[in-house]
Amino acid sequence: MKTYLVTGAAGFIGANYIKYLLHKKYVNEDIKVIVLDALTYAGNLGTIKDDIDNKRCVFVKGDIRDRELADRLFRENDIDFLVNFAAESHVDRSIEDPQLFLNVNILGTQNLMDAARRAWTTGKDEQGYPTWKKGKRYHQVSTDEVYGSLGADGYFTELTPLCPHSPYSASKTSADMFVMAYRDTYHMPVSITRCSNNYGPYHFPEKLIPLIINNILSGKKLPVYGEGLNVRDWLYVEDHCKAIDMVVREGREGEIYNVGGHNEMKNIDIVKLTIQTIHDMMEKDKELRKVLKKQEKDANGDIDISWINNDLITHVADRLGHDARYAIDPTKIKNELGWYPETMFADGIVKTIKWNLENQQWIAEVTSGDYQKYYDMMYGNR
Repeated sequence: MKTYLVTGAAGFIGANYIKYLLHKKYVNEDIKVIVLDALTYAGNLGTIKDDIDNKRCVFVKGDIRDRELADRLFRENDIDFLVNFAAESHVDRSIEDPQLFLNVNILGTQNLMDAARRAWTTGKDEQGYPTWKKGKRYHQVSTDEVYGSLGADGYFTELTPLCPHSPYSASKTSADMFVMAYRDTYHMPVSITRCSNNYGPYHFPEKLIPLIINNILSGKKLPVYGEGLNVRDWLYVEDHCKAIDMVVREGREGEIYNVGGHNEMKNIDIVKLTIQTIHDMMEKDKELRKVLKKQEKDANGDIDISWINNDLITHVADRLGHDARYAIDPTKIKNELGWYPETMFADGIVKTIKWNLENQQWIAEVTSGDYQKYYDMMYGNR
């Protein structure tokens, strides 16, 4: 039996990852997944409550900075793979509180690696380097933001120099460098994936795509930073999860793999496409209109959707240090492991919108209270 310790798995990508492991990739195999999550604002236990059976999937509430807890998890379980999703991850929040990002993203990563090092080392080789138990792997889930910003052309490769432009990306860059330093210093079995922007189910609605979907369904304006010309490469979350597990199981030790979606789009075009897609879906199926908070009737007595158009867009003051363009070259992972993004954006956005329409209770739970205060702080005066 293989045992995974997955940190941050009550959040967006981590939750999708454990669902992929338990219900798709290894549905008929004997694995165990231990979830460690602090349940901060973006972590919702309800997201994974149906996955936790205390047999194949066990939940532990805790902070990745807690040394005693990390050591106990390794002491009580024969952990094969530690996959670290746990991080403060929103650029806007990092601008407001950079200290938090330093503490969680850097010190938390270092604490996890030290716990793994204490549990997985068996002695020293003739040169004095630690020797390691076979089949162990620490995997760091990172971001393309560590590379900085691109011009109109070119792509990030694994050899692109690191050049972070926000407190968030600086914290992730530092964490990545600690991972590689542990590889060089201790010969620790590690790997890193750096992904482009993810989208899909269970996405916390402070991020662009779920924010736009949620605002449309709520009848709110759609805030777009600046002119909306910043370009991002969009990756459907399940495609990302497949890539991560390929690297964990089959990737070379000490290697970095870029994971991109081959779906480059300007933010303004993402917003317009999302508006049009929701309108088209509700034009085709009038039952979907029932989730709209705005319940005005049209001339035919149906719930009106004529207002779901580009007039909802409102341009707000641009983010400080807003990177112009991200784009990933995933050639390495394609050539070495056979991974390639399967989901085109036009299909993925429909699946994502449909999921949001069908899971309004989850949306209501994560957007109550503190989220509304945050939303008002970020967009209320812009």
